[in-house]
Amino acid sequence: MKHYVGLDVSLERTAISVTDDHGRLLMRASAPSDPHSIAAVVCGHAQDVVRIVLESGQLSTWLTRELRRLGLPVICVDARQAHRALSGRLNKSDPADAEGLAQLARTGWFREIHVKSLISDRLRALIAARDRLIRIRKDLEGQARGMLKTFGVKLGQIKPGRERAGFRDQVRLAAPDEPALRVALEALLEAHEVVCREYEQLDGAVRRWARDHELIARMMTVPGIGPITAAAFIAVIDQPDRFKTSASVAAYVGLTPRRFQSGQVDYSGRISKSGDPMLRACLYEAACALLSRVTRFSALKSWGVRLAARKGYRKAAVAVARKLAVILFRIWTDGSSFRWSQEATMAEA
Repeated sequence: MKHYVGLDVSLERTAISVTDDHGRLLMRASAPSDPHSIAAVVCGHAQDVVRIVLESGQLSTWLTRELRRLGLPVICVDARQAHRALSGRLNKSDPADAEGLAQLARTGWFREIHVKSLISDRLRALIAARDRLIRIRKDLEGQARGMLKTFGVKLGQIKPGRERAGFRDQVRLAAPDEPALRVALEALLEAHEVVCREYEQLDGAVRRWARDHELIARMMTVPGIGPITAAAFIAVIDQPDRFKTSASVAAYVGLTPRRFQSGQVDYSGRISKSGDPMLRACLYEAACALLSRVTRFSALKSWGVRLAARKGYRKAAVAVARKLAVILFRIWTDGSSFRWSQEATMAEA
């Protein structure tokens, strides 16, 4: 008899339900949210397991990877789709959700999501930590500026080249002789110095790793693309063979417009903003750099400039970011580099 298993994962414990191929509930159990504990319960009550389903969540990547390593047929499904299927139940509980996931495993009415590799998760952790340090640094600077405005002190623009250290020096010189204010500012500036130092170390580690990576070197031939954007693209896409076309990569990142069609109504809205927001922000920043900072013209920049004249700068930047995602994917899959003009393409041919 074939068995189908549903796992409703929480931080401490996981609810487990087993059904047969006719949909009959055979077993309900609970185990600690640990791969070996879950595997022991499943193997002890379900001998012929066809499919094990769990929702995407905080522990789903780790559990899916470890359970597969133990030889179990685990599939991670989209939590939004699973929520729509489970919301029809009158009462909600962890065992009931596990039973519903087991029924999804039996019927096959689910959309499997890609569980990223361990290398991708390591790279994403480095980039995410770097991004968080930048946000903390900006928050500290904004807090210090706001506190000084309360006492009538308005900081000017920091001189280029010494932005971070110059900011601390300027705050200390501009601060009025208020004991409480100086104590508060000194605490913020000490934290600001530590954050800047740790950011420089982490940013240097990421850039050194990217400098020795052959694929990132080819991606950086695209104007506007730097090592951080290229590394973020590799970390998020992970396996390019899971995309059938280049255009689907832009949709995965969330740079394609939403569409609503019902009867006589059919319109396209703003971009979906699905997928990884950090990569989407990196691509948008690269598109802005291409349109405003890169002096050398290419077919891509010419197209973006013409589009900006018709539709506006922001819409053109989003469109260029979408094209950058497609170009980076093609560079990854076919082993080429960026071609600045059609003449270069013809010469290579």
